[in-house]
Amino acid sequence: MVARPPVEVEMRGPRQRLVETLRDVGVSDLAVLRAFELTPRHMFVPTGIRHRAYEDAALPIGNGQTISQPSIHGRYLQLLKLTGRERVLEIGTGSGYQTVLLSHLVDQVFSIERVAPLMDTARETIAKLEVRNISLLVGDGTVGWREYAPYDAILVSAASPDVPAPLLEQLADGGRLLVPVGGREEQTLVLITRRGDSFDREDLDAVRFVPLLGRHGWKP
Repeated sequence: MVARPPVEVEMRGPRQRLVETLRDVGVSDLAVLRAFELTPRHMFVPTGIRHRAYEDAALPIGNGQTISQPSIHGRYLQLLKLTGRERVLEIGTGSGYQTVLLSHLVDQVFSIERVAPLMDTARETIAKLEVRNISLLVGDGTVGWREYAPYDAILVSAASPDVPAPLLEQLADGGRLLVPVGGREEQTLVLITRRGDSFDREDLDAVRFVPLLGRHGWKP
């Protein structure tokens, strides 16, 4: 994990109340809670809805996309049981909020977003926060980012009809992959752990995510 200047004090109170909300819904990993406390969610949403930034709610960020509920992010991050030394691949940068949460929890984050305007905004916000351990790519997340593989963890922030094969290939031995799998309307959150050449699969909760578009996901 890379040290960086403290975030602005603006909205520190609402941010702390969000942390308490996350505790109430079962997020207990102290490192994950600290990441939420350090990350100013209001900087990742449009100015017109910044007053809602610390609600436990999904919010629109443009281009037909949303920033997920903080409790969803919290559950995702807690399930990965991160130690701070990982190289992580994130599929679906979106606003960049989860990307920055990850930056507090791991050694290096690699994040892919297919919608260029979203990536432009995320890149600008990440630069304002002076985060140094994030690498960004505009492209098809379903094919992964082979140049920096293998990854200790892979998070997919959109729903796929099946687990994209390239992501399995780019997962390190012992690595964990989280992906919503199912139809366009409802999915099951799936946790996959690599054991050599085999993959253990655990089906978790029912979830609803936007479709994962790409060569190994839904067709645009």
